[in-house]
Amino acid sequence: MLESLAFIIGTTLMYSTPLIFTALGGVISENSGVINIGLEGMMTMGAFVGATVAYFTGNPWLAFLAAGLAAALLALLHAVASVTYSANQVVSGIAINFLGPGIALFLSRMFFDGATMTKPIPLGGTMPRPFHNLFIWLSENLSGTAGRMFESNSVIDLIFDQDATVFIALISVFAVWFVLYKTKIGLRIRAVGEHPKSADTLGINVTKIRYFCVMASGMFAGFGGAALSIAIVANFRQTLVSGHGFIALAAMIFGKWKPQGAMWACMLFGAANALVVFFGRAASPIQISQQLLSMLPYILTLIVLTGIVGRANAPKALGVPYEKDSN
Repeated sequence: MLESLAFIIGTTLMYSTPLIFTALGGVISENSGVINIGLEGMMTMGAFVGATVAYFTGNPWLAFLAAGLAAALLALLHAVASVTYSANQVVSGIAINFLGPGIALFLSRMFFDGATMTKPIPLGGTMPRPFHNLFIWLSENLSGTAGRMFESNSVIDLIFDQDATVFIALISVFAVWFVLYKTKIGLRIRAVGEHPKSADTLGINVTKIRYFCVMASGMFAGFGGAALSIAIVANFRQTLVSGHGFIALAAMIFGKWKPQGAMWACMLFGAANALVVFFGRAASPIQISQQLLSMLPYILTLIVLTGIVGRANAPKALGVPYEKDSN
Protein backbone atom coordinates (compact mmCIF):
# COMPACT_ATOMS: atom_id res chain seq x y z
CA MET A 1 0.00 0.00 0.00
CA LEU A 2 2.77 2.43 0.96
CA GLU A 3 4.71 1.57 -2.20
CA SER A 4 1.60 2.16 -4.33
CA LEU A 5 1.14 5.60 -2.78
CA ALA A 6 4.82 6.39 -3.33
CA PHE A 7 4.48 5.29 -6.97
CA ILE A 8 1.53 7.65 -7.47
CA ILE A 9 3.40 10.56 -5.81
CA GLY A 10 6.56 9.96 -7.85
CA THR A 11 4.58 9.67 -11.09
CA THR A 12 2.65 12.82 -10.19
CA LEU A 13 5.92 14.74 -9.84
CA MET A 14 7.16 13.40 -13.17
CA TYR A 15 4.03 14.26 -15.15
CA SER A 16 3.43 17.63 -13.49
CA THR A 17 6.94 18.91 -14.33
CA PRO A 18 6.30 19.88 -17.99
CA LEU A 19 3.05 21.51 -16.89
CA ILE A 20 4.76 23.48 -14.10
CA PHE A 21 7.38 24.93 -16.47
CA THR A 22 4.74 25.91 -19.02
CA ALA A 23 2.28 27.28 -16.47
CA LEU A 24 5.07 29.45 -15.02
CA GLY A 25 5.57 30.85 -18.51
CA GLY A 26 1.88 31.72 -18.64
CA VAL A 27 2.08 33.34 -15.20
CA ILE A 28 4.94 35.60 -16.29
CA SER A 29 3.36 36.67 -19.58
CA GLU A 30 -0.14 37.24 -18.28
CA ASN A 31 0.99 39.13 -15.18
CA SER A 32 2.46 41.65 -17.63
CA GLY A 33 -0.88 41.93 -19.42
CA VAL A 34 -0.25 39.74 -22.48
CA ILE A 35 -2.49 36.71 -23.03
CA ASN A 36 -0.44 33.73 -24.16
CA ILE A 37 -2.53 30.83 -25.38
CA GLY A 38 0.34 29.94 -27.70
CA LEU A 39 1.97 27.87 -24.94
CA GLU A 40 1.09 24.64 -26.77
CA GLY A 41 2.99 25.68 -29.89
CA MET A 42 5.96 26.90 -27.85
CA MET A 43 6.03 23.64 -25.92
CA THR A 44 6.05 21.69 -29.18
CA MET A 45 8.96 23.74 -30.50
CA GLY A 46 10.89 23.18 -27.26
CA ALA A 47 10.17 19.45 -27.31
CA PHE A 48 11.46 19.10 -30.88
CA VAL A 49 14.58 21.23 -30.44
CA GLY A 50 15.39 19.54 -27.12
CA ALA A 51 15.14 16.05 -28.59
CA THR A 52 17.07 17.00 -31.73
CA VAL A 53 19.95 18.70 -29.92
CA ALA A 54 20.13 15.86 -27.39
CA TYR A 55 20.26 13.29 -30.22
CA PHE A 56 23.04 15.04 -32.16
CA THR A 57 25.15 16.24 -29.21
CA GLY A 58 24.39 13.72 -26.47
CA ASN A 59 24.31 16.66 -24.02
CA PRO A 60 20.92 16.98 -22.25
CA TRP A 61 21.81 20.28 -20.57
CA LEU A 62 22.67 21.92 -23.89
CA ALA A 63 19.48 20.46 -25.33
CA PHE A 64 17.43 21.84 -22.43
CA LEU A 65 18.82 25.35 -22.90
CA ALA A 66 18.41 25.16 -26.68
CA ALA A 67 14.77 24.18 -26.23
CA GLY A 68 14.14 27.23 -24.07
CA LEU A 69 15.90 29.53 -26.54
CA ALA A 70 14.02 28.15 -29.55
CA ALA A 71 10.65 28.59 -27.86
CA ALA A 72 11.63 32.09 -26.74
CA LEU A 73 12.35 33.01 -30.36
CA LEU A 74 8.92 31.68 -31.35
CA ALA A 75 7.43 33.73 -28.52
CA LEU A 76 9.14 36.78 -29.99
CA LEU A 77 6.73 36.57 -32.94
CA HIS A 78 3.83 36.67 -30.48
CA ALA A 79 5.40 39.69 -28.76
CA VAL A 80 5.87 41.55 -32.04
CA ALA A 81 2.26 40.95 -33.07
CA SER A 82 0.72 41.58 -29.64
CA VAL A 83 2.87 44.35 -28.22
CA THR A 84 4.29 46.27 -31.18
CA TYR A 85 1.37 45.95 -33.58
CA SER A 86 -1.43 45.64 -30.97
CA ALA A 87 -2.86 42.58 -32.69
CA ASN A 88 -5.54 40.49 -31.06
CA GLN A 89 -3.56 38.44 -28.55
CA VAL A 90 -5.86 35.42 -28.72
CA VAL A 91 -5.60 35.25 -32.51
CA SER A 92 -1.83 35.65 -32.33
CA GLY A 93 -1.62 32.83 -29.78
CA ILE A 94 -3.72 30.56 -31.99
CA ALA A 95 -1.36 31.30 -34.87
CA ILE A 96 1.60 30.31 -32.69
CA ASN A 97 -0.17 27.04 -31.86
CA PHE A 98 -0.31 26.24 -35.56
CA LEU A 99 3.12 27.63 -36.39
CA GLY A 100 5.07 25.78 -33.66
CA PRO A 101 4.03 22.23 -34.62
CA GLY A 102 4.30 23.11 -38.31
CA ILE A 103 7.90 24.28 -37.98
CA ALA A 104 8.75 21.30 -35.76
CA LEU A 105 7.38 18.78 -38.29
CA PHE A 106 9.06 20.55 -41.20
CA LEU A 107 12.44 20.50 -39.44
CA SER A 108 11.90 16.92 -38.31
CA ARG A 109 11.46 15.81 -41.92
CA MET A 110 14.54 17.80 -42.86
CA PHE A 111 16.84 16.39 -40.15
CA PHE A 112 15.47 12.84 -39.93
CA ASP A 113 15.00 11.71 -43.54
CA GLY A 114 11.34 12.62 -43.92
CA ALA A 115 10.24 11.19 -40.55
CA THR A 116 7.73 13.07 -38.41
CA MET A 117 9.50 11.96 -35.25
CA THR A 118 13.09 12.21 -34.10
CA LYS A 119 15.29 9.19 -33.55
CA PRO A 120 15.60 7.90 -29.96
CA ILE A 121 18.10 9.84 -27.86
CA PRO A 122 21.19 7.69 -27.16
CA LEU A 123 21.89 6.44 -23.65
CA GLY A 124 23.29 9.28 -21.56
CA GLY A 125 21.64 11.93 -23.71
CA THR A 126 18.50 12.15 -21.59
CA MET A 127 18.16 14.17 -18.40
CA PRO A 128 20.13 12.62 -15.51
CA ARG A 129 18.66 11.60 -12.17
CA PRO A 130 20.77 13.46 -9.60
CA PHE A 131 20.03 11.09 -6.70
CA HIS A 132 20.13 7.80 -8.61
CA ASN A 133 23.77 6.88 -7.99
CA LEU A 134 23.58 8.16 -4.40
CA PHE A 135 20.62 5.88 -3.65
CA ILE A 136 22.45 2.89 -5.16
CA TRP A 137 25.54 3.64 -3.05
CA LEU A 138 23.46 4.04 0.11
CA SER A 139 21.56 0.80 -0.49
CA GLU A 140 24.83 -1.09 -0.99
CA ASN A 141 26.76 0.46 1.88
CA LEU A 142 24.15 0.82 4.61
CA SER A 143 23.12 -2.27 6.50
CA GLY A 144 19.72 -3.50 7.57
CA THR A 145 16.66 -1.28 7.42
CA ALA A 146 18.69 1.81 6.55
CA GLY A 147 19.99 0.17 3.38
CA ARG A 148 16.59 -1.17 2.37
CA MET A 149 15.16 2.37 2.56
CA PHE A 150 17.16 3.30 -0.56
CA GLU A 151 16.73 0.11 -2.60
CA SER A 152 15.15 0.20 -6.03
CA ASN A 153 11.34 0.58 -5.79
CA SER A 154 11.50 1.55 -2.13
CA VAL A 155 9.30 4.44 -0.98
CA ILE A 156 12.20 6.95 -1.01
CA ASP A 157 13.40 5.70 -4.39
CA LEU A 158 9.94 5.89 -5.99
CA ILE A 159 9.36 9.46 -4.80
CA PHE A 160 12.78 11.12 -5.00
CA ASP A 161 14.67 9.29 -7.77
CA GLN A 162 13.45 11.78 -10.36
CA ASP A 163 14.91 13.48 -13.42
CA ALA A 164 16.74 16.75 -12.80
CA THR A 165 13.92 18.64 -14.52
CA VAL A 166 11.59 17.86 -11.58
CA PHE A 167 13.86 19.65 -9.12
CA ILE A 168 14.56 22.51 -11.54
CA ALA A 169 10.81 23.03 -11.96
CA LEU A 170 10.22 23.20 -8.20
CA ILE A 171 13.12 25.63 -7.76
CA SER A 172 11.74 27.70 -10.66
CA VAL A 173 8.41 28.09 -8.85
CA PHE A 174 10.18 29.70 -5.90
CA ALA A 175 12.38 31.79 -8.23
CA VAL A 176 9.43 33.17 -10.21
CA TRP A 177 7.49 33.87 -7.00
CA PHE A 178 10.49 35.69 -5.54
CA VAL A 179 11.02 37.79 -8.68
CA LEU A 180 7.34 38.70 -9.02
CA TYR A 181 6.68 39.57 -5.38
CA LYS A 182 10.02 40.47 -3.80
CA THR A 183 11.92 42.43 -6.45
CA LYS A 184 11.62 45.76 -8.26
CA ILE A 185 11.32 44.10 -11.68
CA GLY A 186 8.47 41.95 -10.36
CA LEU A 187 6.65 45.02 -9.08
CA ARG A 188 7.07 46.62 -12.50
CA ILE A 189 5.75 43.51 -14.26
CA ARG A 190 2.64 43.45 -12.10
CA ALA A 191 2.19 47.21 -12.47
CA VAL A 192 2.30 46.90 -16.25
CA GLY A 193 -0.29 44.10 -16.08
CA GLU A 194 -2.64 46.09 -13.86
CA HIS A 195 -2.23 49.75 -14.88
CA PRO A 196 0.13 50.18 -17.86
CA LYS A 197 -0.67 53.88 -18.29
CA SER A 198 0.20 54.61 -14.65
CA ALA A 199 3.36 52.53 -14.97
CA ASP A 200 4.33 54.45 -18.10
CA THR A 201 3.76 57.74 -16.28
CA LEU A 202 6.24 56.58 -13.61
CA GLY A 203 8.88 55.96 -16.29
CA ILE A 204 8.46 52.19 -16.72
CA ASN A 205 8.92 51.05 -20.31
CA VAL A 206 5.74 49.02 -20.87
CA THR A 207 6.89 47.68 -24.23
CA LYS A 208 10.22 46.37 -22.94
CA ILE A 209 8.60 44.75 -19.89
CA ARG A 210 6.01 42.98 -22.03
CA TYR A 211 8.58 41.83 -24.59
CA PHE A 212 10.74 40.43 -21.80
CA CYS A 213 7.81 38.63 -20.18
CA VAL A 214 6.47 37.10 -23.39
CA MET A 215 9.92 35.80 -24.34
CA ALA A 216 10.46 34.48 -20.80
CA SER A 217 7.08 32.80 -21.13
CA GLY A 218 8.25 31.09 -24.31
CA MET A 219 11.49 30.01 -22.66
CA PHE A 220 9.65 28.32 -19.80
CA ALA A 221 7.24 26.66 -22.23
CA GLY A 222 10.27 25.40 -24.16
CA PHE A 223 11.65 23.96 -20.92
CA GLY A 224 8.30 22.24 -20.45
CA GLY A 225 8.51 20.71 -23.91
CA ALA A 226 12.08 19.58 -23.27
CA ALA A 227 10.99 17.99 -19.99
CA LEU A 228 8.70 15.82 -22.09
CA SER A 229 11.11 14.89 -24.88
CA ILE A 230 14.43 14.47 -23.04
CA ALA A 231 13.23 13.38 -19.59
CA ILE A 232 9.88 11.58 -19.62
CA VAL A 233 10.43 10.05 -23.07
CA ALA A 234 13.55 9.99 -25.22
CA ASN A 235 12.39 11.46 -28.53
CA PHE A 236 9.96 13.87 -30.17
CA ARG A 237 6.85 12.76 -32.00
CA GLN A 238 3.85 14.56 -33.44
CA THR A 239 1.50 13.61 -30.60
CA LEU A 240 3.95 14.16 -27.73
CA VAL A 241 2.60 17.49 -26.44
CA SER A 242 -1.05 16.79 -27.34
CA GLY A 243 -2.82 19.33 -25.16
CA HIS A 244 -0.26 19.81 -22.37
CA GLY A 245 0.02 23.51 -23.21
CA PHE A 246 -3.73 24.01 -22.79
CA ILE A 247 -3.74 22.05 -19.54
CA ALA A 248 -0.91 24.29 -18.27
CA LEU A 249 -2.99 27.32 -19.28
CA ALA A 250 -5.92 25.95 -17.29
CA ALA A 251 -3.59 25.31 -14.33
CA MET A 252 -2.39 28.90 -14.46
CA ILE A 253 -5.98 30.19 -14.32
CA PHE A 254 -6.90 27.70 -11.59
CA GLY A 255 -3.81 28.89 -9.69
CA LYS A 256 -5.08 32.50 -9.86
CA TRP A 257 -2.14 33.72 -11.99
CA LYS A 258 0.31 32.99 -9.13
CA PRO A 259 3.33 30.68 -9.45
CA GLN A 260 2.61 28.71 -6.29
CA GLY A 261 -1.06 28.33 -7.20
CA ALA A 262 -0.16 27.21 -10.71
CA MET A 263 2.25 24.63 -9.27
CA TRP A 264 -0.44 23.05 -7.08
CA ALA A 265 -2.87 23.03 -9.99
CA CYS A 266 -0.26 21.30 -12.15
CA MET A 267 0.23 18.75 -9.37
CA LEU A 268 -3.50 18.07 -9.52
CA PHE A 269 -3.36 17.43 -13.26
CA GLY A 270 -0.17 15.40 -12.79
CA ALA A 271 -1.98 13.27 -10.19
CA ALA A 272 -4.72 12.60 -12.75
CA ASN A 273 -2.08 11.28 -15.16
CA ALA A 274 -0.47 9.28 -12.36
CA LEU A 275 -3.79 7.59 -11.63
CA VAL A 276 -4.12 6.77 -15.34
CA VAL A 277 -0.72 5.03 -15.20
CA PHE A 278 -1.39 3.33 -11.85
CA PHE A 279 -4.79 1.89 -12.72
CA GLY A 280 -3.66 1.09 -16.26
CA ARG A 281 -1.00 -1.33 -15.03
CA ALA A 282 -1.61 -5.07 -15.26
CA ALA A 283 -0.82 -5.34 -11.52
CA SER A 284 -3.40 -2.68 -10.60
CA PRO A 285 -5.78 -3.75 -7.80
CA ILE A 286 -8.70 -2.26 -9.76
CA GLN A 287 -9.08 -2.73 -13.51
CA ILE A 288 -10.55 0.32 -15.25
CA SER A 289 -10.99 0.84 -18.98
CA GLN A 290 -7.92 2.50 -20.48
CA GLN A 291 -10.16 4.67 -22.65
CA LEU A 292 -11.98 6.02 -19.60
CA LEU A 293 -8.70 6.61 -17.76
CA SER A 294 -7.17 8.55 -20.65
CA MET A 295 -10.08 11.00 -20.50
CA LEU A 296 -9.44 11.92 -16.84
CA PRO A 297 -6.88 14.77 -17.27
CA TYR A 298 -8.99 16.44 -19.98
CA ILE A 299 -12.24 16.11 -18.01
CA LEU A 300 -10.43 17.75 -15.09
CA THR A 301 -9.33 20.58 -17.42
CA LEU A 302 -12.91 21.16 -18.56
CA ILE A 303 -14.11 21.28 -14.95
CA VAL A 304 -11.51 23.92 -14.12
CA LEU A 305 -12.17 26.00 -17.23
CA THR A 306 -15.92 26.03 -16.70
CA GLY A 307 -15.37 27.49 -13.25
CA ILE A 308 -16.81 24.67 -11.15
CA VAL A 309 -13.72 24.57 -8.95
CA GLY A 310 -13.50 28.33 -8.45
CA ARG A 311 -13.12 31.66 -10.16
CA ALA A 312 -10.24 34.11 -10.09
CA ASN A 313 -9.63 37.68 -11.19
CA ALA A 314 -7.08 38.16 -13.93
CA PRO A 315 -4.73 41.17 -14.12
CA LYS A 316 -6.87 44.17 -15.05
CA ALA A 317 -5.00 45.05 -18.26
CA LEU A 318 -4.77 41.43 -19.47
CA GLY A 319 -5.34 41.27 -23.21
CA VAL A 320 -5.53 45.05 -23.60
CA PRO A 321 -2.90 46.47 -26.00
CA TYR A 322 -1.14 49.57 -24.71
CA GLU A 323 -0.45 52.48 -27.02
CA LYS A 324 1.71 55.23 -25.61
CA ASP A 325 0.28 58.73 -25.73
CA SER A 326 1.84 60.72 -28.54
CA ASN A 327 1.39 63.99 -26.59
